[in-house]
Amino acid sequence: MKQVVLFLYIFICSISFSQTVDQTVDALIKKINLVKDYSVHANIKADIPLIRVLPVNATIYFKQKDKFKVVSKGIAILPKQGFTDVTSFLLKKSSYMAVDGGTKTIEGITTHLVTVIPTVDNSEIVLAKLYVDTKRDVILKTELTTRGSGTVVIKYSYGTQVAFGLPDEMTFTIDIKKFKMPKSVAADISNSNKDKSSKDKSKEKTGVIVIKLTDYKVNKGIKDDVFKKKD
Repeated sequence: MKQVVLFLYIFICSISFSQTVDQTVDALIKKINLVKDYSVHANIKADIPLIRVLPVNATIYFKQKDKFKVVSKGIAILPKQGFTDVTSFLLKKSSYMAVDGGTKTIEGITTHLVTVIPTVDNSEIVLAKLYVDTKRDVILKTELTTRGSGTVVIKYSYGTQVAFGLPDEMTFTIDIKKFKMPKSVAADISNSNKDKSSKDKSKEKTGVIVIKLTDYKVNKGIKDDVFKKKD
């Protein structure tokens, strides 16, 4: 009898956890869908071992569902993983399963850890761990494992546009050996590696990219022509 009661308890708890995960993901999707388009000014600072990358100013344009463009006069090392890849992935609920990871504290805030696992073979994302602030329905941290760029850790800070789930600052920690850099930057890293010993290179595994976002224009309407490539 005790075993039956224990089984029922575990079964009920598993249902409860499943619903909680679904509620968390659904709340994120609801907030993502609030944003039809936006443009924003970005200041990008990259600290990449072996090379010197100057801060760059850029303008970012986004339009649902997956139109994304960066306009800059300099070399902008701007990972799409934190902008469109995660949100586009979450919108396709039939292509992944979400697993409850319990609660985790991120910088003093209790978050709901949701582990997202793709259920399709052609997904660029292999695994995503989302630390969600359920009071504001925003992601505070993402640990994203991809096929093409290795593991990327993203931290988000919110302010002016938290109602839309849009961050004021994003900090990326990237694996420089796997992350897809602009060709000119990748060439600099390759050339610098030739002058480094194996011991030196083993210490230089990650880089940090900090993006500060200001002057958002949300849901003002952006023409499709903005996203066309210029000849």
